[in-house]
Amino acid sequence: MNKAFGNSTLLRAEDPVEDLELWYQKPAEKWLEALPVGNGKLGGMVFGGPVQERISISEDTLWTGGPYQPAVEVAPETLASIRKLSFEGKFAEAQELVKQLQGKPHRQAAYQTVGEVQLNFSDITETSDYRRSLNLQNGVAGVQFTANGTFYKHKTFASYPDHVIVTRITAGKPIHLTITCTSLHPDKKLTIAGNNTLIMDGKNGDLVVEGDGTIPAALTWQCRVLVQIRGGVQTAVDNGIQVIGADEVLILTTAATSYVRYNDVSGKPDQLCAAVIKKCIAKSYDILFEAHLKDYQPLFNKVKLKLTNLAPSNLPTTERIKNFATGNDPSLAALYFQYGRYLLLTSSRPGSQPANLQGRWNDSLSASWGGKYTVNINTEMNYWPAQKTNLASCELPLLELVKDLAITGQITAQKTYHARGWVCHHNTDLWRSTAPIDSAFFGQWPTGGAWLCNHLYQHYLYSGDTAYLQELYPLMKGSARFFFDTLVQEPKHGWYVTSPSMSPENGRAKGVSNSPGPTMDMQILRELFTHCATAAAVLKKDADFQKACNDMVFKLAPDQIGKGGQLQEWLDDVDMESDKYEHRHMSPLYGLFPGYEITSDRTALFAAAHKLTEMRGFFGEGMGWALAWRLNLWARLQDAGNCWKLVNSLISTKTEQNLFDKPHIQLDGNFGGTSGITEMLLQSHAGAVHLLPALPEKWSEGALSGLCAQGGFEITGLEWKNSRITTLKIRSTLGGNLRLQVPNEIAVPALSPIKPAGGVNPNPLFAPIKMPEALIAPGSPIQKLELKKTWMYDLSTQKGQVYEIKFV
Repeated sequence: MNKAFGNSTLLRAEDPVEDLELWYQKPAEKWLEALPVGNGKLGGMVFGGPVQERISISEDTLWTGGPYQPAVEVAPETLASIRKLSFEGKFAEAQELVKQLQGKPHRQAAYQTVGEVQLNFSDITETSDYRRSLNLQNGVAGVQFTANGTFYKHKTFASYPDHVIVTRITAGKPIHLTITCTSLHPDKKLTIAGNNTLIMDGKNGDLVVEGDGTIPAALTWQCRVLVQIRGGVQTAVDNGIQVIGADEVLILTTAATSYVRYNDVSGKPDQLCAAVIKKCIAKSYDILFEAHLKDYQPLFNKVKLKLTNLAPSNLPTTERIKNFATGNDPSLAALYFQYGRYLLLTSSRPGSQPANLQGRWNDSLSASWGGKYTVNINTEMNYWPAQKTNLASCELPLLELVKDLAITGQITAQKTYHARGWVCHHNTDLWRSTAPIDSAFFGQWPTGGAWLCNHLYQHYLYSGDTAYLQELYPLMKGSARFFFDTLVQEPKHGWYVTSPSMSPENGRAKGVSNSPGPTMDMQILRELFTHCATAAAVLKKDADFQKACNDMVFKLAPDQIGKGGQLQEWLDDVDMESDKYEHRHMSPLYGLFPGYEITSDRTALFAAAHKLTEMRGFFGEGMGWALAWRLNLWARLQDAGNCWKLVNSLISTKTEQNLFDKPHIQLDGNFGGTSGITEMLLQSHAGAVHLLPALPEKWSEGALSGLCAQGGFEITGLEWKNSRITTLKIRSTLGGNLRLQVPNEIAVPALSPIKPAGGVNPNPLFAPIKMPEALIAPGSPIQKLELKKTWMYDLSTQKGQVYEIKFV
C-alpha cells in the first residue's frame, strides 16, 4: 500500500457531533456558496462539484503594491488653524484644511486571491444522493455522491502544522481526473514538474491610486500542488496532471509570497513551497489528518453550547436559514455562534497575518473594501470573540500587527503632527500604512491605534499574564505619548480634546465630519490612560508617567447627556438636529461596548446609552456587521427581547447560504455575531461574572462550557432550565474573589472552601475603575435602574480548581 494513504481508520473522527455541521444537497454555484477551510495563512473555498471540483486558494500576504510610507509633512500652523476654526464652529472651513493631512497615496493596498485548484472528472455524468458538508468539529469540508452507480467521497482540510490544504478523493471504482491550476493574475505561469507537481508562479498587482500615482508591485508568489495516487497511472499533460484508474487520489496544496515583513520583500516563495511539499510528501493521509486534529480540536472543542433541549434540525442549512425567522431552531443560533469561532480559528493563527475584512478568503484581485484592516470598528470586531470564547492564541497576530504600526506610526506622528509616540488612523494594510486616507470626511480619525491597544489589553484582563503585559506596555505608552503631545484644550470648559478628529464615518452636518473631541475619542482615551497607569503600577515602573495618565483621565471631555436624554456624539448637543440620525456606526457607545465605563450601576449614563442605542435603530437594510454591533450593545443593556430580534435578523437576513455575513463579504459580521451571543450568556466587564444577562425566552433551556470571563475565570459547566441556572461549575486560574451575578435569587456554595467573601481579598483585575461623572443637559430625562445583587465567593486559596455552585 502506498504510504501516502494509510488505512483510513480516522473516518470515525469525521462523524458529526451535536449540531456542528453545515450541509447542502447540491454543489456551490458561486464562490459565496462554497465552504471555507483555513489554517491562518492559507484559505480554501471548496465548491463540491462532482464533475469539476474547485478549491479557491488565498494566502495571507498576497496584497497589491509594495513597501511605502504615505505620511505627509504638515506645517504646525495648519494644525493650529484647523483647531482654531473648529473651536469657532467653522467646521467646514477647518475640514478644507484637513485635506492637507491626507496621505499620499490616499488609498491603501488591496488583498488579492491566489487562484484555483481544479479537479476535472472525465467519467462522471448523472449523480444522486449528493451531500456537501463542513464539519466544524474537525474542520473538514466533505462531498459525497453516487455517480453511475459508484459512491464517491471528497475530503478537504487545511493543516496548520503542515501548512498545506489536503484533499483526498476516494471512490468505489477506479478514478479518472485531471488536476490543474488557474488564476486571475494576468502574468501567472503554470509549469509541471515531473508527473506529480503543478507550480503556478506570479506577481502581485500594482497599487494604483488615481491622482496619486502608483506603488509598483513588489511581491512574487507561488502556488504548488502535489498529486499522489494509489493504483493507476498519472502523467503530465497540457496544463495539468492526468490520473487514470486510481484507487485513491491525494492532493496537497500550498502557497507563499516573497513577503517577509512590511519593509522586506526578499522572501523566496519557490523555496518555501518546495520545503513544505518535501516535508509532507513522505506523510500518509492518516498522519496528516492526525496532526491536523491534534492541533485543531483542542482549540475548537474548548467551548460547547446548547441552546435547547430539542434535537438539532435534520434540514439542510439553506432550509434552516430560510425557516429561522418563523421556526423554532435554537440550535442554528448555536451553530452560527460556533461558526464564528471556526472562522477565527481558521483565519488567524500565530505566525499568520491577522484576519482582515474577509477573514482569510478571497476570489478577487481586489477584495471588497480592499479587504483592509479597518480599525474604526471592523478589525477590532473580528477579535471580539477571541478572549471570551477561549481562542486567545488566535489574537496574537493582531499584537504583531500593532508592533509594526507602533514603528510606522512614529513617522506619521512626527511628520504630520510633530509629536512623539505613534498614531494610526482608520485603516491599515499589509504594508502598515498609518496616515489618514480615503478623504477628509472619512479619514481624519487619529484614535485607531489607541483602540487597538485597548483591545489587546483585554488579554491581560482575562489572563493576568504579566509577561504579555510587559510586551504590550511599550505600545500602549507610545500611543499615550502621542495624545499627550496632541490633545488641546477647548476654550469653553478647558477640557482636553482631540483635534482634528471626527466621530467615525458620521457627519455632524451634511458633508462635514470634522469635530474636535467626539465622545468615542474621549472614551477610548480614558481607557488608554487608565490601562497605561494600571500597567505601569503592575510592572512597577514609570511612576511619573503613571500619575500623568491618571490625571489626564479627569481632564478629558466627559460623557455628556443631551437634551433628548441621549448620550451625545459630539461636544455640542446636535444629535437631535439630524434628519437621518440612524447610522451604521455606533461610535459614541464605545463606552458601553466594547468599553466598560458605562455600566448598569452608573444609572444616568446607562439610561442615556439606552436612549442613543434606541435612536440609532436596527439598521435593518444595512450591513450585517452593523447589526452585530447593535447586538452586543443591546446585550450590555441586558435587553433580551431586542437581542433576540437582532440574532433573528442576522441569521435570517444577513447570512449567506454558507453562513458568511452579507450583503458584502465582511466577516466581522460573523465575529461580531458570535461575540453578541456570548454577551447574552456571559459578561464580566463590570467587575463581576454576570451569567445569562440577556437570555431570550426561546433559549430558556440550555448548557454551555468553556466561555471565559475577565479576572481569570472559566465556566466549565453551566446549565439552565426555565431561564434559571441549575448547575454552575467555574474555574479560577488567578484566585481572589468571584463576584457573581445570576438570574436566581439565592446562590448556595456546594463545596467548601467556597464561602461568602464579603469583599475581602479582591481579584486585582476586578479593581474599581474611577471615571468622571457625565454632564447632564437641563431637562434631560434620567432613568433610574434597579441594580443586580452580587454574590461573592473567596477563591483565593484554591487557585486553579473547579468549583461548583448550586442554586435554590
